Amino acid sequence: MKDQILPLFYLPNISWFIQYLENNTEVIIEKFENFPKQTFRNRTNIYGANGKLTLVIPINHTGNRLYKNTEISYAENWQKQHWKSIKTAYQSSPYFEFYEDRFAKIYEKKEKFLFDFNLKALEILIQLLKIDKKFQFSESYKTESSALDLRQSFSAKKESTETFENYYQTFGEKFGFIQDLSVCDLLFNLGPESLIYLKKSYNKL
Repeated sequence: MKDQILPLFYLPNISWFIQYLENNTEVIIEKFENFPKQTFRNRTNIYGANGKLTLVIPINHTGNRLYKNTEISYAENWQKQHWKSIKTAYQSSPYFEFYEDRFAKIYEKKEKFLFDFNLKALEILIQLLKIDKKFQFSESYKTESSALDLRQSFSAKKESTETFENYYQTFGEKFGFIQDLSVCDLLFNLGPESLIYLKKSYNKL
């Protein structure tokens, strides 16, 4: 069984989860990398009332470069803002009310470190998606690895080149289908069918 190394994202996008579910692989979450700026490690894309909306977690610039030691800034109440943006975007979607209370737990606690916050959010998403695949953490940073290295994949600066099957999106009639948003877009619109969609999409890659 082959290993694959994945970065830890904030509410990861659909292509991240498709890769996570790859058959016959052990998933290793990278824990010892330096924090790269302008990536999905502290941002995610959702479908808002005016199209694609990017939510960014602010960080404290303490001089520490390790991702796992990168501190979240609470100078502004970004948790309240992000949750409000998500509610506004998805409150009329088919399954928002079904997941709302459990999803809201992501924003209840002020984690000191970005890595810990993202990990908690990922664990909640995995539960909601009913994914039974486990992961482990890297024990040190390796520039080169025998595992499939996806740490530099999933660019936040470029439009996704992945083409996935269209699914219902709340504002789709207004702006058209938007590819590869946060998996929460899939979850709130497809509900229990989300895992089937992810597995089917993997089989088409």
